[in-house]
Amino acid sequence: MVSKSQIKLITSLEQKKHRTKMGLFVVEGKKGIEEVLESNFELYSLFTTKDIFNAAQDKTHLISEVELKKISSLSTPQIVLAIFKIPVQTEIKLDGLVIALDGVRDPGNLGTIIRLCDWFGVQTLLCSLDTVDCYNSKVVQASMGSITRVKIDYVDLPLFLKENNSHLKAGTFLEGKNLFVSEMPKDSILILGNEANGISEDIKKLVEKKINIPQFSNAKNTESLNVATATAILLSEFRRKENY
Repeated sequence: MVSKSQIKLITSLEQKKHRTKMGLFVVEGKKGIEEVLESNFELYSLFTTKDIFNAAQDKTHLISEVELKKISSLSTPQIVLAIFKIPVQTEIKLDGLVIALDGVRDPGNLGTIIRLCDWFGVQTLLCSLDTVDCYNSKVVQASMGSITRVKIDYVDLPLFLKENNSHLKAGTFLEGKNLFVSEMPKDSILILGNEANGISEDIKKLVEKKINIPQFSNAKNTESLNVATATAILLSEFRRKENY
């Protein structure tokens, strides 16, 4: 059974201020929860309609489908919802390729970018303070467990880039050099900007190399690439050049 206080806690975690205050976030869906359970993230509570998870019994609550619907943010709940503790942010150590996001606001985009970093072996993802919270339930859902394998740090991005001298700072711009003929050092920070406005003025001043994904269509009114799609192309090309 789910108590009123548990329902209140779970629903409150839909808001960033409560996630930050409580140091907790919600994960839904069997596959995603199984991946987080196998990581070093600490389980707080698990609510399930089927007792099939390898989790501490004192933290597992067997509930009905009706109760699950009361606490789930999904239109079609997926047998389980879990609360995990948010890891404490540790010292940032840059090694190899790093992705930096400047004001990315869409949860689906951030979740997909986290998955891409995981796939392409990017260990560190830097996020500006106005980038959507990585523990937003939609981000967690879209990351499909990759959130446990990529170190995500929220920083004052202009200040961090200004103080960093170990990596080349590259950004995506319409007037940038063709990505497919550009050389990039192993230690690079690839900066991607806001969905609507691109890279902010403060960060543009800090970019040392401008790159561009060329458009092959002749259509003048083609929309710019989605930021997650652009990230996929950039990472794929970077790794191709590095390994072949």
